[in-house]
Amino acid sequence: MVSTENIVKTNVERPVFPFTAIIGQEEMKLALILNVIDPRIGGVMIMGDRGTGKSTTIRAVADLLPEIQVVAGDAFNSSLTDFELMSEDVKSVVVNDGKLEADYKKVPMIDLPLGATEDRVCGTIDIEKALTEGIKAFEPGLLAKANRGILYVDEVNLLDDHLVDILLDSAASGWNTVEREGISIRHPARFVLVGSGNPEEGELRPQLLDRFGMHAEIRTVRDPETRVQIVEQRSNFDNDPETALNATRADQEALKTKILDAQNRLSSVDLPLDLRVKISQVCGTLDVDGLRGDIVTNRAAKAYAAYNERSEVTVEDIENVITLCLRHRLRKDPLESIDSGDKVQSVFEEVFR
Repeated sequence: MVSTENIVKTNVERPVFPFTAIIGQEEMKLALILNVIDPRIGGVMIMGDRGTGKSTTIRAVADLLPEIQVVAGDAFNSSLTDFELMSEDVKSVVVNDGKLEADYKKVPMIDLPLGATEDRVCGTIDIEKALTEGIKAFEPGLLAKANRGILYVDEVNLLDDHLVDILLDSAASGWNTVEREGISIRHPARFVLVGSGNPEEGELRPQLLDRFGMHAEIRTVRDPETRVQIVEQRSNFDNDPETALNATRADQEALKTKILDAQNRLSSVDLPLDLRVKISQVCGTLDVDGLRGDIVTNRAAKAYAAYNERSEVTVEDIENVITLCLRHRLRKDPLESIDSGDKVQSVFEEVFR
């Protein structure tokens, strides 16, 4: 029998590769940061080659974020102050001037496996309580756990379309409604939806792709020196995570502060009318269906300005985000040789310059 008396307690959490140490893939990093600053942008679809650090980067941005205040013991990560982020039970306590105990936890980062069922995603009847206590109770699903956090779907292009619909509906509305066997539950589900995939394994249907706020494309690094640098950096982290984390701690804290400041500044950022008109002109010239492209570009430009410590959006802010916001909304013409990103930039130049 092994004695546990002399075992020294250590940090049992698996170390996460630091976000500021990731080399290259600027599009993906920018899209993730902007969605963290303003989750209403609508998430990110990341398409690219295998082994390009998609999962590593997404986990790194979640680990970068500061802890959030939640109601202790609440399954939905409910806020103590924001009604839009409270479960019905917590809201009832607050309305009746009841007392709630606060707790702090890391921003949830939830992985949705490809084989997940609708019940696992949305929640279902708690069978154990039904059998042992004879009562109908709700067992929260992954959408509840992801509230106020990040929901990551790897190979989202291989996920069943009806599940993608559910995820996108919840991400857009911020709520999940479940009707099961006489139980009706509505709970907050406000999260940043991040999907990744390899275009060689199939594209998302256009009507689903359009509902992701931003679309980042990443490619395998070809420069030999950069590849060697990336491999060495990863090897050093795997061999001695603590030293690698200490080396980037100052950069991590600086970026964390910058993101927090941007979140606080966001509501006061102004986007002048003439620039809003030009954004819509670009969307119209590109024949983008609906108004989602206009809305997302407006939000992303404001988030970018806030991130760069400005209170008013500039043309350069729009230029840096408009391709990410519109490239996946263009109608694909198989006979057209120009890349969708280049096409967006070309029209941007015509309208803004």
